[in-house]
Amino acid sequence: MAAHFATTEHRFICPQLPASPAAAIELASDFIEDRGDPQKDWALIGSSLGGFYAAFLAEKYGSRAALLNPAVFPADDLAGYVGELTMYHSNDPFEWKANYLHELESLRVAQITKPERYFLLAATGDEVLDWQMMRDHYAGAEQVIIQGSDHAISEFERYITRVAAFCIV
Repeated sequence: MAAHFATTEHRFICPQLPASPAAAIELASDFIEDRGDPQKDWALIGSSLGGFYAAFLAEKYGSRAALLNPAVFPADDLAGYVGELTMYHSNDPFEWKANYLHELESLRVAQITKPERYFLLAATGDEVLDWQMMRDHYAGAEQVIIQGSDHAISEFERYITRVAAFCIV
């Protein structure tokens, strides 16, 4: 996404979020609130847990959000991962704490309020999350369901333009 937006007049910002969901949302909220009107100046893009965060922030601020294989109820999905882990894109260690599950619960969006503010890209071959749960949770949103693929959406370059177009109003 960064490479795509570097070729446009639009900015792409992707801050490193802390492991604590509450701290991640606080950091992202501060970031958003310091940089314009979230209802017209911002669009959020999130993948997996980042998609869950993006949905929460979109509801909080009335922003648009593009969600890529988003977690829907991550407290359920991540309960078995409490302890020492390594980062997905590096070997850096971090601790996933039990209280983070409670933080995730407090961020749960039971139902989105304005489906037209959402774009869902979900892969039926996601080996981590249930694409049908994503589809159902974001009913009424613009949706692209990829037949096959994986959690990382390995062929994401095919969809970059469509994701970006949704985000730019």
